[in-house]
Amino acid sequence: MVDTESIARMEPMLPPDGERHLEDLAFDMATKASGLASQLPLSVRQGVGDLVRSMNCYYSNLIEGHETHPRDIDRALSHADYSVDPQKRALQYEAVAHIEVQRLIDTGEDLQVETTTVDYLSWLHREFCGRLPEEFLWVQNPDTSERLRVIPGELRKGWVQVGRHIPPNAEALPRFLQRFAEAYDRRGLSRVRQIIALGAAHHRVLWIHPFYDGNGRVTRLMSHASLLRCGVGSSLWSVARGLARNVQKYKTLLMAADEPRHGDLDGRGALSTEKLIEFCEFFLTICIDQIDFMGSLLEPEDLLRRMRLHVEDEVQAGRLPKGTYALLREALLVGDVARGRAGEITGYGERMARNVVSELLKKGYLKSESSRSPLVLSFPIDAVERWFPRLYPIA
Repeated sequence: MVDTESIARMEPMLPPDGERHLEDLAFDMATKASGLASQLPLSVRQGVGDLVRSMNCYYSNLIEGHETHPRDIDRALSHADYSVDPQKRALQYEAVAHIEVQRLIDTGEDLQVETTTVDYLSWLHREFCGRLPEEFLWVQNPDTSERLRVIPGELRKGWVQVGRHIPPNAEALPRFLQRFAEAYDRRGLSRVRQIIALGAAHHRVLWIHPFYDGNGRVTRLMSHASLLRCGVGSSLWSVARGLARNVQKYKTLLMAADEPRHGDLDGRGALSTEKLIEFCEFFLTICIDQIDFMGSLLEPEDLLRRMRLHVEDEVQAGRLPKGTYALLREALLVGDVARGRAGEITGYGERMARNVVSELLKKGYLKSESSRSPLVLSFPIDAVERWFPRLYPIA
């Protein structure tokens, strides 16, 4: 097929300059994001990051209609314990795939190119889909019933329709993706415009629909990486949670931004400028809401109160040893705790203090790289439900 499709079909790529409300949201987001990480020591932030990756994966699955409970994710991730039920097992593999790719992003082991380039999008797709079970790599053409295999990292080679929207033909994908990369290249945008562009890029890559399947997942991972590169993202919060909790509005606004221009007062592009602005406003508002939410959960005084109440219940029930709270409190406030200080912190003799440490390591409340390494706070799933209320829906 001859490629004659005009890339003007997806203009405008950005809201116009001077949208004061969007600029205020971008500034508010940058300010709040900068304060979030300062609440906790680095080692604790890393532990929370592991927890948030699991949360991000749970909510990203939920947007796709795949509900994998956090306990099932934890079993697969921490203990390689996969369900005997084929469908549940496949969803566990999908969850682990998402977490592993996000960990690469969070640790800077992702592809070191702009996150909106075709190379980066293909890398995300290849890394995610390459970890999926075979049954998740097939899609069906609704018109012909033909089954198509999804090749990890490979752009689609055929026509698709997503609801009422018809994305660009396969032959035109390279040009549309080139325009996408140029429009959202951070080097050509101010800091405020970079932040505003996050929502616009999120919509436009879904509009392009570069892969047969996995576009939603790739888009949310791209947005996570772009937030990090912009300096407003963090492993401590997840936009996916906010999108999943407002999933109907999310999908409605995505579809609205697919609409053509509504007359002469709606910009000069082929698509509606007004609806793009509305989606960008929604996206930034969701980000700010999630930063606020995690900020409230990580406020040290309130977090310590929840930890203490939970530990007291567990000690009374005989599931945790006395002296637990003192050690966990020190690990939260200080970060790395030398093993030799366990007796001083708990008030016990050396042998009893070692027993307390051993029990907390076994139950996952503390972790350590080796038998001589310092102790670091960890977050077992049983504690998460008490220490971080509303992080997940109640089981």
